[in-house]
Amino acid sequence: MGDMANAACMADGFDKIQKLPDPVVGCPNFRRVPGFKVYCCGQPTIAGFEAALTKVCGETYPKDGPIIWFNLRQEPTVYVNGVPICARPANKIGEYAELGAITRDIAKANEVEFLAVCEMRAKENGGKLKAVDISKNALELEVKELKSLSQVIEGLKEKFPGLVHWRVPVCNSAAPLESDFDIIIKTMVGTAINTPVIVNDQVGLSRATTGCVAACLFKEFQISASFEGLIETVPGVNLSLLKTDKYVMDPTKDTLFRGEFEVVKELIATMKDGAAAKNNVDKIIDLNGTPKTGGTGIKQLRENIAESKLSYEIMDDAAQAFLKTKIMDNIQKYFYLIAFGGYIREAAAAARDAIEADKKASVALPASGKCAIPATQLVLGKTFVAFMEENAGLRALIDTGKGNLQWERDIPAASLANLESLGAKDFQGNLGTIIHDIYQTAHVMFGDMPQGDHKKRAKYRFASKTIMRILPAAQKGEVEKLIEGKKMTMDLYEILGKCTWVQPK
Repeated sequence: MGDMANAACMADGFDKIQKLPDPVVGCPNFRRVPGFKVYCCGQPTIAGFEAALTKVCGETYPKDGPIIWFNLRQEPTVYVNGVPICARPANKIGEYAELGAITRDIAKANEVEFLAVCEMRAKENGGKLKAVDISKNALELEVKELKSLSQVIEGLKEKFPGLVHWRVPVCNSAAPLESDFDIIIKTMVGTAINTPVIVNDQVGLSRATTGCVAACLFKEFQISASFEGLIETVPGVNLSLLKTDKYVMDPTKDTLFRGEFEVVKELIATMKDGAAAKNNVDKIIDLNGTPKTGGTGIKQLRENIAESKLSYEIMDDAAQAFLKTKIMDNIQKYFYLIAFGGYIREAAAAARDAIEADKKASVALPASGKCAIPATQLVLGKTFVAFMEENAGLRALIDTGKGNLQWERDIPAASLANLESLGAKDFQGNLGTIIHDIYQTAHVMFGDMPQGDHKKRAKYRFASKTIMRILPAAQKGEVEKLIEGKKMTMDLYEILGKCTWVQPK
């Protein structure tokens, strides 16, 4: 997105943006990840920024101490009277906007240009800026104050001089770029374990949650590399309770909800300590997820894939095409998070041995000889990009394997043979039996789905597709032409109406 002159101004905030209890005024969906000094939120107002930073510092953390804030949005933001307004393509209002290959430098340049465009539009309109909300309703804002996001951050540094605000523009569904993970790491290297990290997108949903998972995994690296040797000296401490690679997911969950996709299984088998890396990442994802999985958030990155797959079964063809792409993108994101988890595990092991020889004595523990390295002194021997280069087969694996799902349920061979036989003998005469047997088969096939509208729609869609499959050739050809010409849809009742209608004499 680079055409700021034609960009629409869209208000970030909207009615019911707040999804969580205990709101921080002006900072949508602000929450802390349990067990980590990592926070997630939507785009704050100017007052909301200060409220969030004040809450993060609390009574003990110094306001002049280091605080890292990652902004994962692709779209540039300005502030009108203290409220965030973003630039959007006119055809991307009120939806997740995938804006292409946006880098930090592009995002900053877009912000400068967008600020100038907003200033010009307000000046030409008597001091009022035309905008829209996410529902495309027109707004007209009297501009009393207009600032760029960068200007807002500079103002915040007067009270919070240690604040580091860093843009890492990522898309909504697919994984961040390998270099994006490295940017997050590079920004956090040299910080203490208790350094607060805040991650935002527009609402505090998918992008921000993904960034928080990455930040938590780096915090895990700090804990593992710094304190493992020290913890082992404490009598009575069960180390297995402190290690997320021992995490065991509820075995009663469906395999998709457990993240057991075929391409993920291949990753676990291929990557060193793959199973432990997946356990590690699953635990962190659960802590960043909903209260149902032990988190405080809104999006469950792993289970969301399974939920989307269930929705896929009940949608029409056009909606399925869109959702299929989204599901594959989310599988790619999950795959990359596990790969990143593997990289972090390898880096933690290497970091414990990376201390210079002349400094080793100062951090070695007398009882075990293991090192307890201050988190601020930890270094990573290689980047995530370099790790993926060394394991280049993983890139090809996800590119070819992210669509390896059973997108449609297979009708049992015996049931299909029975329906085909009934149709071939006398389609019209056996139609009642055919409809009965199709629904009887659907009842068995979708028996795992809970009762409700989803199940009804899934069975109805299955019936529509199956009746098409067994139509006599002449009628099937006619119906296919009508569907192709958009004169009818693949709907059970429409198909039956076409096939059973008799011309009045």
